[in-house]
Amino acid sequence: MTEARENREETQNGVAEEEIVEGETVEGEPVEAGLTTGAAKGPALDQDEGSIQSDPTRGSRKERVGMVVSDKPQKTAVVSVETLVRHPKYKKRVRRSKRFMVHDEQNAARVGDTVRIIETRPISARKRWRLGNIISRAE
Repeated sequence: MTEARENREETQNGVAEEEIVEGETVEGEPVEAGLTTGAAKGPALDQDEGSIQSDPTRGSRKERVGMVVSDKPQKTAVVSVETLVRHPKYKKRVRRSKRFMVHDEQNAARVGDTVRIIETRPISARKRWRLGNIISRAE
C-alpha cells in the first residue's frame, strides 16, 4: 500500500487508524472524505423536498357498482355493493356485501337499479359517495 492512499496515525492507545485520501477506493468502492460508509442514523432524508410530487394514484377516486336497496331519504340512496373474497383458510370464494349511503342530487335512483358510485368528500355524517350513473333500471 502506498503512502498516498493511506496514512497511519498513532492514537493514545497505540492502535493504528487509517485515513483514506479523497477519491481513492477501498475494496472497489469509492469513498469521499468526511463520509462514512455505515448505516444512516435517524429519519431518512427526503431527496425531493420542496419539489412538486407526481403521484399517479393521487386524484383518482374509487368506484363501485351496486344495487339500490333504499331511496326513502331525500337526495340519498342506499346502495349495496357485493364483492367476492377468498376465505383465508378454506380458499373458497365468499360473497361479502356492504351498504353505502350515496348522494343522489336529482333523486334519480330507484330501488332495484344497478348504479355506479364514486368516492367523494364527506357530504354528511355517513355520506362519502355520490351517484355516478345508473347502469340499468329495475323492471
